[in-house]
Amino acid sequence: MATGTARQIIRIDEDKCNGCGQCADACAEGALAIIDGKARLVKESYCDGLGACIGECPQGALTIEDRVADAFDEEAVEEHLAHSGRSHAAHDAQPQAVEPLACGCPGTMAETLHPEAARERAGSVCDAPTSQLRNWPVQIHLLPFQAPYYQGAHLLLAADCVGFAHPEFHHDLLHGRTLAVGCPKLDDAGFYVDKLAKILAENDIRSLTVTHMEVPCCFGLERVAEQAVEKSGKQIPVEVVIVGRDGKLKAPADQRAACPHG
Repeated sequence: MATGTARQIIRIDEDKCNGCGQCADACAEGALAIIDGKARLVKESYCDGLGACIGECPQGALTIEDRVADAFDEEAVEEHLAHSGRSHAAHDAQPQAVEPLACGCPGTMAETLHPEAARERAGSVCDAPTSQLRNWPVQIHLLPFQAPYYQGAHLLLAADCVGFAHPEFHHDLLHGRTLAVGCPKLDDAGFYVDKLAKILAENDIRSLTVTHMEVPCCFGLERVAEQAVEKSGKQIPVEVVIVGRDGKLKAPADQRAACPHG
C-alpha cells in the first residue's frame, strides 16, 4: 500500500519521452534524471509539484497529477543537491519588497493609472487605441506587496509574450484588470508563487485570470497561479485564457473582457 499524503507531483509519460534530458537539467531540485534512456523521478520527496520542468519537455511527456506521494522534503533536496554539486540558492530566496533604486527609477514606484480618463480624452469609443493599463509597475519582480490598485481588483497574470502575440490584448484581456507579467520559463516559478501568494493574501483581490501562450513552456504559469491561491489561504476563482502563436484566443469568448461602452 502506498504511503504518504495526496498531493501534486510530476508524472512522466514514458511513451512520449525521448530521453533528451532537458527536464533533468531544468529541475532545480534534482528530482529528475535520465535512466535507461528515459526521464525518471529520482525520489518523490525531491519533487515540489510546481511543474516548472513541464515547459522544458519538447515532447509534452510531463504533466502534474494528484496522487498519494511522499511529502516534499527541502532538507533532503539540499543534501541531494550538495552531493551532486548543484546549487538550490535560487529557490532559497524569499520574496523581498522592492527597494527604490538609488537613481529614483520610476520602474520601482507604484502608480495607479486611469485608462477611463484616457478614453474620454480620445473621444469616447471602444475602438479608440487607448491603453487599458491600470497599474505600474507590472513585472512580478517589481510589483509591491500592497497598493491601492489591488483593492477590489481582478488580477490578470500574463505571460510576457501574450501582449505581443494577441493584437487586442488591451481590449480583450487587460480591460478592467490589474496586471502582473512574468515568464514561467525564464524566471523562478517558486519565487512567483511566494510573491503572488503574499499579494493575494494581503489584498482584496476578487478574481485571478491567467493568460499564456499555447506553447509547453507557458503552461507552468497555470501551476503558479493555482499554487499561489492555495498558499494565500483564500478562495479566489481562477480562469485561464490561452493565446495561440497566431495571436488568436483559444479560450471561450465569454472570458474576454467586454467594452463598457457597448
